[in-house]
Amino acid sequence: MNPPSTSLALIPGYMLDETLWNTFKNYLPEGWSTADASLGDGQTIREIAANIADRLPLRFVLVGFSLGGYVARQLAADFPERVDALIIIASSLRDDTEQQKKVKRQALQAISAKSFKGLSNATIAQSLHPRLAADAEKIAFIKAMSQRLGYSALVTQSQLERKDVPASSIRCPTLVIASADDALRSREEAEELVAAIPGAELQVIDDSGHMIPLEQPQVLAETIVHWLSGKHVS
Repeated sequence: MNPPSTSLALIPGYMLDETLWNTFKNYLPEGWSTADASLGDGQTIREIAANIADRLPLRFVLVGFSLGGYVARQLAADFPERVDALIIIASSLRDDTEQQKKVKRQALQAISAKSFKGLSNATIAQSLHPRLAADAEKIAFIKAMSQRLGYSALVTQSQLERKDVPASSIRCPTLVIASADDALRSREEAEELVAAIPGAELQVIDDSGHMIPLEQPQVLAETIVHWLSGKHVS
């Protein structure tokens, strides 16, 4: 039986906007509500989390994808009285490595506000399951999100420090969702999250790359609904 009148707050990932969740929402039970969050306001993960909280309902189930998972952890730790449950999708505890930070710095230096036309097709293809790496429609959809966000968001999100985001202080029911074929975030990283957050559980979705909300929206929705039903969260 589905929990009634559940409200999901949805946080997208790196250079993605609220349209990430469009198809996913179609598979949620009738009567469930959603609130879209944006990573656009703030220069740190804590600032972004606080600005998102200001725009959300009083209580909600918090869902964070990838970079949004870091923000969701911060929000759940800072506003525990408002978060009924936490769902983290394709995310990690880890900060960027020095090599990853170097690559991001070099990428930013190579482009400007004038020349930025969205994430590259090669970057986007890496985030998808190999069977979708040449899917022109999905690649164009992801690129359009990054184009709408623009160069300023690229700079801000690329420079966010991901270390020291809370995990052990989170006390709400927590589900970590990983993909079996994620080239960007490993199963080991998902298991580290589960180990760090008290009482957290892990679910793995097959036949998907990193972009689970786009690649497996129905399975993702069903996984979340089933888990929340078991937790009697409403």
